[in-house]
Amino acid sequence: MSIPKLSFEESLEKIVLTDECAGCAACFVVCPLVCLGYEEGKPRLVKECKACGICAQVCPRYEYLTSSVEKFLFGRERKPEEEFGIYQRIVVAQTTDKKIRQLCQDGGVVTALLAFALENHIIDGAAVSGLSPQKPLFPIPRLTTSRQEVLECAGTRYTYSPNLLAFQEGIKQKKKNLAFVGTPCQIQAIRRIEMASLKKYADPLNLTIGLMCTECFNYDGLMKKHIEKEMGINLGDINKVNIKAKLLVTTKFGEEKIIPLKEAKQYTRKSCMLCTDFSAELADISAGGLGMTDWTFTILRTKRGEELFEDAEKKGVLRTKPVEDEEGKRALDLLVKLSKRKRETK
Repeated sequence: MSIPKLSFEESLEKIVLTDECAGCAACFVVCPLVCLGYEEGKPRLVKECKACGICAQVCPRYEYLTSSVEKFLFGRERKPEEEFGIYQRIVVAQTTDKKIRQLCQDGGVVTALLAFALENHIIDGAAVSGLSPQKPLFPIPRLTTSRQEVLECAGTRYTYSPNLLAFQEGIKQKKKNLAFVGTPCQIQAIRRIEMASLKKYADPLNLTIGLMCTECFNYDGLMKKHIEKEMGINLGDINKVNIKAKLLVTTKFGEEKIIPLKEAKQYTRKSCMLCTDFSAELADISAGGLGMTDWTFTILRTKRGEELFEDAEKKGVLRTKPVEDEEGKRALDLLVKLSKRKRETK
């Protein structure tokens, strides 16, 4: 698909003003003339735009077609029966590392793979979300370059982190082999960067891991207003937040508080309501809990992703169990259900 060379005002500004903007920061990251700033989760024009059109080319919301990216990545479009996108193999997996299991969200597959890839010099950095030292449970983009740093970022945050800013930091540090971990919209942006032949950013990209995502929540709404103010839970006392048909908040004292998803959804980011991709269908590897406990449902979509996973599995970093068992079947059914819902309700 060819996009004309439009200015930011002619293309993306209307997306920002109508809350369609995903907040991924791709346009800000790749702007060659530094015409854009990034504030409060959105890009804004800070100096005269020269209408190169690059921002529109990388935006996951501007004239975006999944089929065109599928052809670029896989060489074909998905078939009707491929309900959750194209893939090589699906597995239910878990890290064998006890320390990672103590820190991770579900089965620890993403954390284990990143640590393995760094330790074996497959990558020299990974763009992920970490935690702000100032605001409890507030996610911030972070470039990790060691196993310890990866472990510090283990777990899922349910408010948005523009991880492309961490990827940009990797480019600035002249990293040669970067992994990128992000939500479906962020994976779409990364693929559009590749399709735009922006070699400065595309060439160092070695691996993408997509996180299954129904929506992200507004931090001030869910965390500050609902959990801290209305429920009386100190955010600094929270050990983990998870979603298993409901939002579960576990404190450092072992208490578990339940928030019905219906209540949590009132704090959904408006742009998330436009998303049609639940399982990060354009990543090398997609990962999510899908209602399972201590295991990760893992979709190996590309040969690159499959080769890394199998290498880690052979070396004992990961263990797997059949998707065909009872828990795996339930997770697969839920994956199909949520993928359909994402597409059909938009």
